[in-house]
Amino acid sequence: MTMLQFVRVLVASLIIASAVGDEIKNVLLLLADDAGLEMGAYLNKFSQTANLDALARRGLLFNNAFTSVSSCSPSRAQLLTGQASHSNGMYGLHHSVHNFNVLPNIQSLPNVLREKSNGHILSGIIGKKHVGAADHFRFDFEETEEKHPINQIGRNITNIKLYTREFLRQAKTQAKPFFLMIGFHDPHRCGHVTPQYGEFCERWGTGEEGMGTIPDWKPIYYDWRNLDIPAYLPVTDVVRKELAAQYMTISRLDQGVGLVLKELESFDFANNTLVMYTSDNGPPFPAARTNLYERGIKSPFILASPNAEDRHHETTGAMVSLMDVYATVLDAFQLSLNNSAFSSKSLMPLLRKEPRPQEDDAVYGSHSYHEITMDYPMRMIRTRQYKLIHNLNYWSYFPIDQDFYTSPTFQQILNATLHRDNLPWYRSLQSYYERPEWELYNIKSDTMERHNLAEQPEYKNVLKVLKQRLHEWQASTNDPWLCAPHAVLQAQGIYKDNPVCLTLGHESL
Repeated sequence: MTMLQFVRVLVASLIIASAVGDEIKNVLLLLADDAGLEMGAYLNKFSQTANLDALARRGLLFNNAFTSVSSCSPSRAQLLTGQASHSNGMYGLHHSVHNFNVLPNIQSLPNVLREKSNGHILSGIIGKKHVGAADHFRFDFEETEEKHPINQIGRNITNIKLYTREFLRQAKTQAKPFFLMIGFHDPHRCGHVTPQYGEFCERWGTGEEGMGTIPDWKPIYYDWRNLDIPAYLPVTDVVRKELAAQYMTISRLDQGVGLVLKELESFDFANNTLVMYTSDNGPPFPAARTNLYERGIKSPFILASPNAEDRHHETTGAMVSLMDVYATVLDAFQLSLNNSAFSSKSLMPLLRKEPRPQEDDAVYGSHSYHEITMDYPMRMIRTRQYKLIHNLNYWSYFPIDQDFYTSPTFQQILNATLHRDNLPWYRSLQSYYERPEWELYNIKSDTMERHNLAEQPEYKNVLKVLKQRLHEWQASTNDPWLCAPHAVLQAQGIYKDNPVCLTLGHESL
């Protein structure tokens, strides 16, 4: 090779490297509402999710992604602030009488992106927002339930498509990179509010008489008689019918994802946009949403990069939290995360290399409320082998939220219990209500979390280590419940520089 040829190759390599490094200009976050792993990509053979499966094939599919809180508003706040719900103050639902908002000093992604880029990055949200206060979550472009009926902006995929087109046109005209969040309302339940539309609003917009029409939706009907039931649910026809309705709305969500991605292509943004798909929490079934059990916290997660050198059509076993979305978005825009108090870490390195798994890899959970009446704070550490849950209000019955209470599945469980009928479920309603203070499970050998090991002598050391790690995480993230339930946290006056837990004397009582 001559010197001239060498220089040409070197220059070409530098140009290519520069182009690859600059490919990600924008970030698109697709967020489902109460969806679990009901996707073909996660080996569900019934739920038809062609667009999500295609996204998974061109991206990185996560097998160990977890939400830190199994409730809608707190989960959305963790995504947008990078902090656990006890740190950001979104302890429960934002809307109506629940009235939770983040703490005064908390800022979210749209505000931080605006500040760090001097307004150069355009932020937008379409669909369900469900966080507050408004000034703490101020997007440049907003079309949400604050301006529209929630179904029209969260389930009407034609409206979502049109507002996505409007936002992308604005980004194109202004020549700005963008962060766009699409908050789908599917497959959230709606039967307790609008039962005429079906338990999951699966009839709404189908074109049936009185149901209206969503022009871009081609409804997929599922024969409930052919469906397998996940192991954590009662094996009944009532559950099969609920799954058929849930899958129908998941397919609507999936078609909405396809429409949004098509708009991205039509504006020539597909080649420079990082796409993320996940869900706020698990499905609204027993042992799932509002629980820190696996079905409540295990999340679908896809990270699809336009960069040719990044990983595509692969899976990762990395242990990640939805709190990591915050740092990932900042990293995609090459902006720093300059506060060590955040629980968030960037997932961008996973696009290049799979980390070596360690048995003590861990994610954490912090659930305090859902509805304002559901006072049942829980904290959790989940490693690759074990999960430890601390139920801080363990002397109370585990609370049930309103839309789940009216669901056919829960009503069947409730009525079977009241009438002492046999029900093919892996646990009893009494054991579901009455929980010990500490729950320790070997996730590898007990995927259903049926055998609590907290009182077993042979797990004494495991319990001690996990308790200490959980306590350290709570302390590092300024958890107000750090000393609960047996002590009071004193962090003022003479204890300001050295906070302590002062006993309530429960042991003596």
